[in-house]
Amino acid sequence: MFRAVLLLLPALVFAADESNLQARLQAKLDEMRAASGVAGVSAAIVLGDGKLRTAVSGLADVETKTPLTLNHRMLAGSIGKTFVAAYALDKVQKGKLGLDDKIEKYLGGEPWFARLPNARTITIRQLMNHTSGIKEHVTSPEFTKALRENPEKVWTPVELVGFALDTPALFPAGTDWAYADTNYVILGVILEKITGKPLFAEIDREIVRTYRLTRTLPSDQPSIPEMATGYSRPNSPFGYEGPVIMKGKFRTSPQMEYAGGGFASTAYDLARWAKMIYDNGVITESMRDEMLKGVPAKTGRGDKYGLGVQIRESPFGISYGHGGWYPGYLSEMEYFADSGAAIAIQFNSDDIRGKLKRPPRAWIFDIARLFLDEKPAK
Repeated sequence: MFRAVLLLLPALVFAADESNLQARLQAKLDEMRAASGVAGVSAAIVLGDGKLRTAVSGLADVETKTPLTLNHRMLAGSIGKTFVAAYALDKVQKGKLGLDDKIEKYLGGEPWFARLPNARTITIRQLMNHTSGIKEHVTSPEFTKALRENPEKVWTPVELVGFALDTPALFPAGTDWAYADTNYVILGVILEKITGKPLFAEIDREIVRTYRLTRTLPSDQPSIPEMATGYSRPNSPFGYEGPVIMKGKFRTSPQMEYAGGGFASTAYDLARWAKMIYDNGVITESMRDEMLKGVPAKTGRGDKYGLGVQIRESPFGISYGHGGWYPGYLSEMEYFADSGAAIAIQFNSDDIRGKLKRPPRAWIFDIARLFLDEKPAK
C-alpha cells in the first residue's frame, strides 16, 4: 500500500490575521486574468506548514457566462504522468516491477513488440524519464488525422502504441532525451499486464480515493461532470478552435490520452497532490530518491526530467512538478523544495501567446512572490 500521509482537508480554517494573504491571492489572480484574455483561471497554494489558500477568477463557460468556481474541473493533461509514475514506483517497491529491467521482460511475447523502435534495449526507467528514443505519437499526422476522422473512438492502449511501430528510433536508448506520451502508454500496458487490472481504476482506488483527491477523476469518458469549458487555440493540432465541449461532450474524447495524461482535476487537488508526492511521503523515501534522479531535458536551461517529474530551477530554488496540456486547457503544478510550498494553476484556454501571454510557470512565480522569498541570483 501507499504510505500514510497528513491529508490536507477542505475544512482547513485560517486565522483572522491571515485573511489578508487570501485577499492578496485573489486580487493578484484577478489582476493577472484581467491583463490577459483568458476566460478563467484557478489557483491554489499549500504553504510549508500545510495551510492552504485558493482563488478563482473569470468564467467556466463564456457562452453562458457561468462563473468559474473551485469545484469546476479542468483536464490536467500530462500532469497525469505523476499519478502513473507514483503507481509504477509502488509496484517497484513491492518487487513487481524493476526500474532497470528491459521492457522485453514484460512485453517480449507480444506480436507487435519487435516492431517497436529500440525494442530490446529499452528499460522501464528509460520509459519513465523519456530516454527511450521513441517518437511522440500524439502529434504525428497519422494520429491527429485519425482523431479528426473519429473523435469519439475508444482507443485500446495497443492501438495507441501502434502509431510508434515501424518508426525509426530518434537515438539509441539511454543516450539522449525526447519527451513522448508514447513512453507512458507503453508503461501503462506493462502495468496492466503485471497487475491484471485496469490502470485507471487502480490509480483511482489506490491514489485518488486514498488521498481524498475528491475533485480528481479519470478522464476516460466523453462526458465528465462539473467541467469548465476549455477553449482551444487557433491552429491546434487537433484541428479545431474554440469550445472543446459541445452539448456536454468533448469534441475529442480525452480517453485517447490513456497513461500519457488521463485525469480531470482542480488546482486545489493538484496543489495538495504536489505537496503529498514530493514532501509528505506518498511513496517511500527510496522510491522518491529514484524519482528525482533527473536526466538533462530539453525544456529549458538547466532543466532535468526524473521519473514522471520535471526538475527545474526557479527564483525560489529547485522545484519539482509537471505541466499539462490538452486542447482548451493548460495546467501546472510545482513544489518548491526549499520552502516546502506547492502551487498549482489551471486555465480553460491553451492559447499561451494570444490569451495567457505568458507561460503558466510565470503565473505561478507571480503567485509565489506573495508568499515565498526569492533566492539570491547565482
